[in-house]
Amino acid sequence: MLVFTHAACLGHDPGIDHPESPERLRVVLDALREAFPDRLDWREAPPVKLGELARVHDRALIDDLLRPQAEPLRRIDLDTFTSPGSASAALHAAGAGVAAVSAVMDGPDRRTFCAVRPPGHHATADTAMGFCLFNNIAVAAAHALDAHGLERVAIVDFDVHHGNGTQAIFLDDPRVAYCSTHQSGLFPQSGNMRERGTGNIRNILLPPGSGGFRFRNTWADELLPQLDAFGPQLLLVSAGFDGHMRDPQADLMLEAEDFGWLSGELAALATRHAGGRMVSMLEGGYDLQALRECSVAHVQALLDG
Repeated sequence: MLVFTHAACLGHDPGIDHPESPERLRVVLDALREAFPDRLDWREAPPVKLGELARVHDRALIDDLLRPQAEPLRRIDLDTFTSPGSASAALHAAGAGVAAVSAVMDGPDRRTFCAVRPPGHHATADTAMGFCLFNNIAVAAAHALDAHGLERVAIVDFDVHHGNGTQAIFLDDPRVAYCSTHQSGLFPQSGNMRERGTGNIRNILLPPGSGGFRFRNTWADELLPQLDAFGPQLLLVSAGFDGHMRDPQADLMLEAEDFGWLSGELAALATRHAGGRMVSMLEGGYDLQALRECSVAHVQALLDG
């Protein structure tokens, strides 16, 4: 199994006490190296090309985020900031997804995990927001469609927050199925069941305190059957672990085992429809111990699936 990462992703520093800290990535990398010393093929994520970004992002946003920054901190919105190292981090985070898609499409490897930051699923075509700069998973999906000629790509998003940017980018594209569970009442206040796109969008809101039983049943009874019916040629995953019971950003009350279960179900689905081809990208998760446990459970399931 391949793991794409890059040291530049540690250079994005949104400020002291910001929850999306470089330490998040450090604990994920340490946990995976400790848990799987001989089972992962580590690859350096290349920077994304401007043309690959331009498939999903307006040029004005790209230029703004990549302009040289002298000040230690630049405010994008209420909780999104950039530092001098942010542009390089964002380029390599998005580039990881592109490289991962090409790796599973062109080579013998069928499962990849992109251990990168900043996260991406809130970024829209023209706006960076919610800790996200470029929409990494959307860039990866567009690359799969345009460079590899796929006709059915599924994006699964189990982050506790709705991936409003990903949904908006593919809202009118029937080639991309977007399926998400997320906690109700949280940022970005989107993702209700009436948002259907061309029939390619499926959102399910989970109330605070739902726990693993409701989470698993929702996926097993509603979303996984819909993904089976879609029959994706490639499965992309926005792997956010902020639904864990210890996470300070939400109250969904999940455990690492719940993320492991869903990851295993998704790996089996990828085997049934996509020749096992599956690319997972790190999104949220802000309790460091929970992030360690969940990332290991997720990767273990992908290795075993």
